[in-house]
Amino acid sequence: MVRFYAPFVVLNCARFYLKYSELIIFTFIKNLWKKNKPEKNSKVKTTRSGSIVKNSLKENTNSTHPVNDTNITHCNRKGIDAHKYGILPKHIHKHALQIVEKLQRNGYEAYIVGGCLRDLLLGKDPKDFDVSTNASPEQVQELFGRQCRLVGRRFRLAHIMYGRNFIEVATFRANHEENHNDNQSKQSRAGMLLRDNVYGTLEEDAQRRDFTVNAFYYDPKNNKIYDFFDGLADLKAGKLRLIGDPQTRYKEDPVRMLRAIRFMAKLDMFLDHATEEPIKQLAPLLKNIPSARLFDESLKLLQSGYGVKTYQLLRKYNLFAQLFPALMPFFTQSADNYTEKMILTALKSTDERISDHLSINPAFLFAAFFWYPLREKVEILKNEGGLNNHDAYALAGNELLAALCLRLSVPRRHTAVIRDIWFLQLQFFKRQGHQPQRTFEHSKFRAAYDLLAMRAEIEGGEAIELTTWWYEYQQSSNSQRESLLNTIKDKHPKKKQSYYRNRRRRSRNNAKNTKNTTNNKSQKKANKHHDA
Repeated sequence: MVRFYAPFVVLNCARFYLKYSELIIFTFIKNLWKKNKPEKNSKVKTTRSGSIVKNSLKENTNSTHPVNDTNITHCNRKGIDAHKYGILPKHIHKHALQIVEKLQRNGYEAYIVGGCLRDLLLGKDPKDFDVSTNASPEQVQELFGRQCRLVGRRFRLAHIMYGRNFIEVATFRANHEENHNDNQSKQSRAGMLLRDNVYGTLEEDAQRRDFTVNAFYYDPKNNKIYDFFDGLADLKAGKLRLIGDPQTRYKEDPVRMLRAIRFMAKLDMFLDHATEEPIKQLAPLLKNIPSARLFDESLKLLQSGYGVKTYQLLRKYNLFAQLFPALMPFFTQSADNYTEKMILTALKSTDERISDHLSINPAFLFAAFFWYPLREKVEILKNEGGLNNHDAYALAGNELLAALCLRLSVPRRHTAVIRDIWFLQLQFFKRQGHQPQRTFEHSKFRAAYDLLAMRAEIEGGEAIELTTWWYEYQQSSNSQRESLLNTIKDKHPKKKQSYYRNRRRRSRNNAKNTKNTTNNKSQKKANKHHDA
């Protein structure tokens, strides 16, 4: 008995210590969970799509410090607990988290920055996630190898590729001084930055940001938010405010005026008085911006889902004339002409398509914007130049597209679509024979038909009848289409073609007849002479 009792005692002791250790571990985890659990008054809710709805933003942003371009306000490197605002690492894209973790693991500072944090705080789904670090672009490339691409001369950036997608990594920027060379810092006479590759610290980088609501930094490792210029208070108030002197910041990069309009429309915010005041005066500085960059900004403005509101704000601050100067001669003070009505109709349709998650094409917008200016130019060319309809449309289209591309560098793939949409407006009138089927099978028929429907809404009259007929044609079977074509034949019968004889052939026949007559006469004379 003694021989079997000792192992039994040892086994019971082992079970006791195992249960006791499990109890200790469970108690430790339970206390840790209670410690890290968000407070009830923060009211953080996570929707199915991953966006965060926060009421805590209103409760935790009570400070109102003035924005200064040289002094950092109350926030220090301790940061703010992000969970109070409902931001956790699980809300950040996994690729951005991987980049930040790798940079920090190799001894660099790295943070999630910019508009993604602003959108999370507002309960919206961020479109992209950016990373900021104290590592230079070359150091980032050395760390990530072939996965990294360096882009840009004015503002050197690193793109970390994940298939077709990428995460943008920027190095901390600093203020510009006279002792930097032209590769690092360069300004035009107007004050615009031509090179912005002066690197600095986190605090200096915060001073180089444009708006206070975009100057957030998030450290997923410690779950901290760094807000150096009271962006949380501005976000609560719905205020857009530039960091630093507005005149200087707009001159450094005039596109900031367009970004202010976009944020006002998208986020339903208002401009601080000091930020708003210089815009109308400095609007002509957009002429100095490369046309390719203006094209990209125009798409962000007009295809964000808030196109109508953006257009009205652009007109209010005299910025629309800087993007589309070729349209301004066709505007009136009462804003009731066909061109302005078409712009509003096209933007409204685009906003509806975006809200319905349907595809959009910038070529359609530009084709709609310039349709009525095109028709006016065509009439002038036909009346003054004596050109036919086809040549007048071709020449007027070339002039308008050249004027458009002079300010916005529209790629050829879009200008080709614009021409197709315009060309099909003429083809819609041809509804006899095989022509309707050829028009219907054109790859851009649907976009052209949408423009025709907008014209019917604005013009009325013949355009309504044309739109109705083509709608019925699309919805009909082959036999029904035949009946539609027959109704067009009855309403608009073809004119009888007059046939003309070939004058050359007629002259040849006359010559032959004359020759035959001459031969006959000579033969008769010979016969008479022979009889005599």
